[in-house]
Amino acid sequence: MRDHPHEETARHPDEWHGRATNRFQWLLALGGAACMALGIELAVVSAWTSSIAPLAMAVVGCIAAGMLVLFGTLAFVHVDLKLDKDFLEVRCGHIGVPRRRIPLSHVAGADFEPHVTPRHWGGWGYRWRPEKGTAVVVRRGEGVVLRLWDGHTFTITVDDAESAVRVIRARLRQDTPDATR
Repeated sequence: MRDHPHEETARHPDEWHGRATNRFQWLLALGGAACMALGIELAVVSAWTSSIAPLAMAVVGCIAAGMLVLFGTLAFVHVDLKLDKDFLEVRCGHIGVPRRRIPLSHVAGADFEPHVTPRHWGGWGYRWRPEKGTAVVVRRGEGVVLRLWDGHTFTITVDDAESAVRVIRARLRQDTPDATR
């Protein structure tokens, strides 16, 4: 993280908002919608005369796979990070689910990570790795790594992660004025 000599005295906003978006996942969502459309077309226009069972399996399979891909990718098209004076809240996708709300009293520290990649976490989405902790990864790039008091870490990919780390550190200093962090 770059040095910011004014960070000790700078006033931070009451609420900080950050966001990260992955435009590539829209292509995957489009593939899921195409698979659903194929299932619907099979159901409506099919001329299968031998048996209904293969047709039903094809229709249900296409629609189920399409819905899984469509909603699974739309859930992680973007991530929103909201930081107020007491909580840090992470919401994914357009629906806002999955969501995680972390009280700042549970945060021991925050670090800037310039290179968070889906490859390090096993893909996009809400991820858990025993040796690394938990993460919400929607794209490669900078992120915030929270160190929690229970020993776990939580990583979030977000634009302007340095600013988020400065605000989190300032809030943590406000909560414990005697401690040096």
